Amino acid sequence: MNSPRFRLFVPVLVLLLLRLALGALPAGAATASPATADELARYADKLMTEKYAADKPGAAILVAKDGKVVLRKGYGLAEVELGVPVRPEMVFELGSVTKQFTATAILMLQERGKLSVQDEVTKYLPGYPTHGQKITLEHLLTHVSGIPSYTGLPEWPPKWREDLTVDQLMALFKDKPLEFNPGDQWAYSNSAYILLGAVIEKVSGKSYEDFVEQEIFAPLGMTHSVYNHNEELLPGRVAGYEPDAHGFHPARYLSMTHPYAAGSLMSSVDDLWLWEQGLESGKLLRPESLDRMFTPAKLNSGVNTNYAFGWGVFEYNGHKVMAHGGGIFGFVTHVARVPDEKLYVAILSNNPSIDPGELGTRIVAKAIGPALEDRPSITLDEKTLDEYVAVYRFDPTTTRTVTRTGNKLYSQRSGGERTEILPAAKDEFFFRDLPGRVHFRRDAQGKVTGMDFLAVGGPDGFGARTDEAPAAERQAVQVNPALYDNYAGDYELAPGFHLTITREGDRIFAQATGQPKLEIFPASETEFFLRVVDAQITFERGADGKASGLVLHQGGRDMPGKRVP
Repeated sequence: MNSPRFRLFVPVLVLLLLRLALGALPAGAATASPATADELARYADKLMTEKYAADKPGAAILVAKDGKVVLRKGYGLAEVELGVPVRPEMVFELGSVTKQFTATAILMLQERGKLSVQDEVTKYLPGYPTHGQKITLEHLLTHVSGIPSYTGLPEWPPKWREDLTVDQLMALFKDKPLEFNPGDQWAYSNSAYILLGAVIEKVSGKSYEDFVEQEIFAPLGMTHSVYNHNEELLPGRVAGYEPDAHGFHPARYLSMTHPYAAGSLMSSVDDLWLWEQGLESGKLLRPESLDRMFTPAKLNSGVNTNYAFGWGVFEYNGHKVMAHGGGIFGFVTHVARVPDEKLYVAILSNNPSIDPGELGTRIVAKAIGPALEDRPSITLDEKTLDEYVAVYRFDPTTTRTVTRTGNKLYSQRSGGERTEILPAAKDEFFFRDLPGRVHFRRDAQGKVTGMDFLAVGGPDGFGARTDEAPAAERQAVQVNPALYDNYAGDYELAPGFHLTITREGDRIFAQATGQPKLEIFPASETEFFLRVVDAQITFERGADGKASGLVLHQGGRDMPGKRVP
């Protein structure tokens, strides 16, 4: 259920790809006409068909343009064991898409005079420790409270199967020190939305479940939307799956008392379309409340967070786009809306190996124009490209390294993937297959002094050029591939979260739970590295030469994993 990609209850995602915002097109760039309804439907159907195989977990999609549904379809399987195909009316777990419903509930209560988003959380939860700081409901809604997200705490995984009360859930994080003073930084916090759920219950006199089902779902006719209970029989419920080295396995169990107001809702693409129409028509909120919900917060420094109340907000080619995704065991989701185009996209999936956020973003870009793949690039000579080669520091722990190979420029975040960036104009670059752009800043003398990112669901990034030399690309050493047989197996990094090592001929691969399989390369007989991600693996060997465990080194963390027998 964390943010866009906005995955909520996926545990620490080790091999993450940083995805950037759709930005305004660089000045002078060519534009493309918006797609017609038929063109958009064909484009979206092709994307989905290519991604979701008929014999694997799949997805449902609904695309509406100019207020009319142009594509409503299922792909792949809802139940792999029984070969049941996905139908668009089926019900999926939403993960963090739940947050927009929680935010709406808060605004509904504000309209009724029951609360104000400027109120401090202690007005409604008087026993909650704020460590001497003023934490408002608005801080919670926009992820700037500084409260650590309990889904990242080591105490949380051992409790996954336990049913917890809201107080017990809050006890996991309430005494933890704040990560920063409220408003100083942005950090996605599921804990913040747990507190919002508790406030809704306190103010309304109803459980969070009852409030959402009675005050939102029922008035909008959302008959396929519920608060999830694992033990309930629910017509049309889709089964969740997670990828592993052998294909897929049923999703791990998580008590739905844990996601709560941050991610426990279920719905269908049909019902989400009713939800969108309900927001647009003002059935739930007045225009001024909607405007507030879709206005991104700013940090105390004035930096735009690009995150409003349960929605990421950004622009593409002059159009305001709101989007959010979710991830919970066995499910990944994405919704996006472009009000001035009357465009809505909802993708719900039980196949976490495929990112619906990428697909949804491509569909939005195609609808507005130009499609991501149609963005024009120019050619810059190698001398000009070398002006950008450097290490740029964004904060004490985060850098981005820009390197050149031939006539291509690459960008790599510390702990992230090395990705090509293409020039749209001098000092303006974008990612070939990803939404996003990079702007390089220059001083009065024309020297490159920094780089800027426009982000979704987090603050804009500003990196200053440093004098650090970019690290040379690591070279693999020669080892006997038979060594890989000693390392092949599953290693548990956290409860239910494994790193699977496999040998394929003379090559060796690593695959984290819910992540793609990536090749690793030997730096020695026990030290391996990844080329596409800034990460290393150290194997710990016993007397017989077989690995008994490993340590994953990434993003400044050392994550040990014992071999699973």
